[in-house]
Amino acid sequence: MTEDGRRERDTAGRRGLASHGAGFLTSGSIAFGVDAGVLFLLTHFAGLDPFSARVIAILTAMVAAWLLHRRLTFAVKTPPSIAEFMRFAVVAAGASLVNYGIYAAILLMWAWVPPLAALVAATAVSMCVSYVGMRLGVFRHLD
Repeated sequence: MTEDGRRERDTAGRRGLASHGAGFLTSGSIAFGVDAGVLFLLTHFAGLDPFSARVIAILTAMVAAWLLHRRLTFAVKTPPSIAEFMRFAVVAAGASLVNYGIYAAILLMWAWVPPLAALVAATAVSMCVSYVGMRLGVFRHLD
C-alpha cells in the first residue's frame, strides 16, 4: 500500500470513529432521556419503587436505543431484523446488568442519593460496555 493510501485509510477511519462517536452520544442521550423520563414518571406519578420502575425504564429505553443506534450511530441501510435485534438485546442486557448493578449498589450503600443521580453514575460506566458490544457484536458487519 502506498503512503497516500495509508493516509486516506487513516483519515477515513478517524472520520468513521468521529461519526460513530457523535451518533453514539446523540442516540445514547436520547435513550437516556427516555430512561430517565420513564423512571421519573413511574416513581413520581405511578407510585412505583425506584427498583421496579428502573426495570421498566431500561426496557423502554432499550427499544428506543436499538432504533436510534441503527440510524444515527451505524447508519444501517438494511431493514431491521430479528437476528440483529436479538444481538442488540444481548449486548443491551449485559450493559443494563452492569448499569443496574451500579445503580442498585449506589442506592443501597448511600440511601440519601437520589435515584436520578445514581442513574447518571451507572450510565456513565455502562455506556462504554454498550458501545464496545455494539461495535464488535451487533453492527460488526458494517466495516
